[in-house]
Order: sequence, then C-alpha cells, then structure tokens
Amino acid sequence: MVRMARALNALWKRRGSVFFDRFHARALRTPREVRAALVYVIQNARRDGVRACAIDPFSSGAWFDGWKERFSIRGVLPAIVVAARTWLLREGWRRQGLIRVAEFPAYKA
Repeated sequence: MVRMARALNALWKRRGSVFFDRFHARALRTPREVRAALVYVIQNARRDGVRACAIDPFSSGAWFDGWKERFSIRGVLPAIVVAARTWLLREGWRRQGLIRVAEFPAYKA
C-alpha cells in the first residue's frame, strides 16, 4: 500500500496520508484474545526468528508484570508503559495463565 500511496501522491502532486486505515482494528472482547495479543506484542521477535534466551530488549517486556517466571531486569531505566485502564488488560487475561518467557506468539496463516 505504501507504493500505491506514493504513486497517488505523485500523481496528485501532494503529500500526506492517502489511506485512512492501514491496519485491521477490532476490539478484543475476551481474556483469551487479550492474552494472545499480549504474547504477540511482547514476544513477536521470537515469531520473527530472533533466538533469545530472555526478554526481547526492544519490547516493553522488562516492565511487564505478567510473566510466569519471577525475575527483575528493569535496571535503572524509567518505566515506558502506562497502567492498564480496563479490567481485561489489568487482570482478566490472567485467568488464561501468565506468559512464559519462552512462549511463542500463535501464527495464523
């Protein structure tokens, strides 16, 4: 879509967004869906083939408090996340089980 947007902007002699919605968005409604989304966001480097024996240093995993394993790697860096505002994200997803460091995001073809 990027190539199409650039071509259209060149044709119209303009700059800026061409397509309003570049991704599929939908509300997560169940604890299971929220847990799967958390695994996807925090552990996505594993899905992309990065072999790490710990938490992805480029994710917010160091500040995540839903790991099954107990450890501390935050160091001296300030928190980069905000507190969850909804019940599903705060505690509901935990009913499906805490997330293991070695867990992979599910793959849907």
